[in-house]
Formats: sequence, C-alpha cells, structure tokens
Amino acid sequence: MSRRLSEQAYHLIKKKIITLELPPSQVIDEQKLMSELELGRTPIREALLQLAKEDLVTIVPRRGMFVADISITDLQKVFEVRVVLEGFCARLAAKRATEKQIAKLEALLDRLEGISGDDVAALMESDNRFHELLYQAADNEFLNKMLNRLYAPSLRLWYLVLERLTDVREAIEQHREIVDAIKIRDGDRAEKLIQQHILEFQREIKAVL
Repeated sequence: MSRRLSEQAYHLIKKKIITLELPPSQVIDEQKLMSELELGRTPIREALLQLAKEDLVTIVPRRGMFVADISITDLQKVFEVRVVLEGFCARLAAKRATEKQIAKLEALLDRLEGISGDDVAALMESDNRFHELLYQAADNEFLNKMLNRLYAPSLRLWYLVLERLTDVREAIEQHREIVDAIKIRDGDRAEKLIQQHILEFQREIKAVL
C-alpha cells in the first residue's frame, strides 16, 4: 500500500512540475502538497526524493526542496541525447511492436482527430501518451526508463513557451507517419521520422526563446 501511495504521489507531483503548476525554482511546500493530494508525509517525501533523482526537484541542505530550474543549456544536451535514443527506440519498435501495441498507437491517432487545434493541453497530453506507447513498443525497459527521464524536461520547456508557439497540432500529427512506418516494419524510416520530429520541435523552441 505504501509503495502504491508513493507512486501515486510521484505521478501527481511530476505532472504539477511538468505543467508548471509548480513553477521553476519555487520552494516545495510539503504540507501544502499533503493537503492538495490528500496523501501522507511519507509518500510525498518518497515521491520528492525520486523526482530529485530525475533532476526535477533540487534538494538544498538546510534550506529545503525546490522545483528544478529550466536550464536552456541543459536542454540542448537533452535534445542531443533524445534524438539518438528516440531514433533507436523507433527502430526497435518497428521490429518488436506487437499488433496490440500498434493498435493502441493507431487508436491514439484516431482520438487526435477529435481534438480541437485550440485545445493545446489535450494535444500535449496526446504527445506525451504517444511517446509512452512508443517507448513500451521498443520492449527495452532500460531504454524506456532513460527516455521517460529525458522527455520530462523537454515537455516542461514546451509548457514554458506554449503561448509563443504557432501550430502545435501540426507537430503532433507527424506521429501518424511514424506509426505507419512502424506498422510496415520499416525501422529506417521510423528512426528518420522521429528524429526529424524532435529536431523540428527543437528548432521551434529556439525560435521563440
């Protein structure tokens, strides 16, 4: 039960950090989190310690815990790693994805059709879910863990510049070509498309910073 509560706290606090509900550099008020999430001190503390390991929380001795700042320099390095690992992930997914996993990816794309271009939160949630499914389809838990850790700071940056981006929907719709490549087991094309997707996103971010 304790582990399940810690995992629940972890996912809820992580979402607050990624969506900037808990903004960069803000002091983390454990008591407030306990009240908002209706969870005890132990699962909250365990979740924060895990998020610290993932560089989303900063622990300063004798001062407390803070939401990690967003470093543009660090994110440049994150993109450098993501473009390689996500390409490899897409290649593995083209080889290893089950029919059920491909069906889940296609169902996600079908739901995307019903999302308004103005509903940016839903579009970003769709992007998040797409990458989760892609990582699972690669069938490599070590790669999955690394990519989830790298994706989180990228998503935080997306929320940071959201109002200055032009067409979020167009970027999300690039997923369809990636899924089509995975479906026909074309690892080369899947790798190339996901890398283009990430690099285009990086260019858009740089253009508005």
